[in-house]
Amino acid sequence: MAPGTATAPHTLRFEAGRLCLDLLATAHPVERLHSALPLYAWITASGLVPPGTPLPEADPSWVTAFRELRSCVGQLVHASLTADHHGAQVPVPVPLLALARLNDLARAATPAPRAVRGEDGTLVRRLDAAPDCAALLAVVARDAVELLTDPVARAALRQCAGDNCPLVYVDTSRGRRRRWCSSEVCGNRERVARHRRRTAVTRG
Repeated sequence: MAPGTATAPHTLRFEAGRLCLDLLATAHPVERLHSALPLYAWITASGLVPPGTPLPEADPSWVTAFRELRSCVGQLVHASLTADHHGAQVPVPVPLLALARLNDLARAATPAPRAVRGEDGTLVRRLDAAPDCAALLAVVARDAVELLTDPVARAALRQCAGDNCPLVYVDTSRGRRRRWCSSEVCGNRERVARHRRRTAVTRG
């Protein structure tokens, strides 16, 4: 898959605070990982590989694999949110098949980075070899494992308060007051709706 053939960056979102949660955002409000080209765009924009890294082996099977991982992460993250909401008093079942698959994917070796001299003489990151799909999946899967097993990070997980928005983010704001996955998207939508309600009441 050649660099420069990716979809427009504005279709991708990286506001969740964790790589595995950014992967969840590719399913809402529309499916973004519908072919190899947008998957390449996400892999590059997410920082999984340095810009311009060729992925010659990428094919539709990669799309299927990343979407499977996304499903596993989504099930486990939402189970964690439910558990935290109910507290220790009400045990919440862990999706065992999703957990087993996540652990399987996390076992693979991740891409090996190298520091090489760029054109201007400064050191830049490159990969030792073009990564295969399993190596890239392992990076995202390990991020999910770390998130789900870290009590502090897990306690900061929030689901967006926007209408019909299923996205989850890590709330690192002061006082943990962040309400939306994106102030520009869901936050702005709610502000517009609030303004319309006030206008309607005034006119009434």
